[in-house]
Amino acid sequence: MTFSIVARCERTGQIGVAAVTAVQSVGKLACHAIANVGAIASQALLNPYLAYDGLRLLERGATAEEALERVMKGDPEAHKRQVGIVDDCGRTAVWTGNDTIEWAGHRTGRFYCTQGNRLAGPQVLRQAAKVMDETGHFELAERLLLALEAGVAVGGDTDGERSVNILVFSDEEYPLCDIRIDDHDGAMQELRRLFKLYQNKILPNVLTLPKRSDIPRPI
Repeated sequence: MTFSIVARCERTGQIGVAAVTAVQSVGKLACHAIANVGAIASQALLNPYLAYDGLRLLERGATAEEALERVMKGDPEAHKRQVGIVDDCGRTAVWTGNDTIEWAGHRTGRFYCTQGNRLAGPQVLRQAAKVMDETGHFELAERLLLALEAGVAVGGDTDGERSVNILVFSDEEYPLCDIRIDDHDGAMQELRRLFKLYQNKILPNVLTLPKRSDIPRPI
């Protein structure tokens, strides 16, 4: 019941995940990322532990494919899940179970993968992938915004869009971008409004925040 993208920017090293769905609060349980580690979208019959455990495996040096294989092997209802992973080297892995809601599927590209279920059709992922392929010169948050908009424009979630999240990390432990709409009649229009606010007011402030290199960890 979700359309999502996980990606690493080859140019900047930023890592991110974005998702949109007809149900409430997609950012709370479906979107997960850690700076300099990777990003995971966990959806369909959602199991958040696939993302939590997958990120721990990535932190310990597993590739995206290795992490996906290990977390899915331990899930007795893997046939109902959908998961997309990108690691900090840009390697991707994706899973769509046989019992997810139609239309369901995924596409992979260079340093990203996009996946969805209960979609209008494969054109949703195809358009999102096209945007990702053509916008490498943009910042990752904007690429994810444009890819979501492109997928929604050709049908998106067949039940509509009520919640959206764009989550991007750079080198710091706090997010560079975290735009979250939990429930809104015009979620995509609100996303565009909040993204402009983020670009003009939020991002300049985030860029002035303390850096880990300046703040020693407590002993």
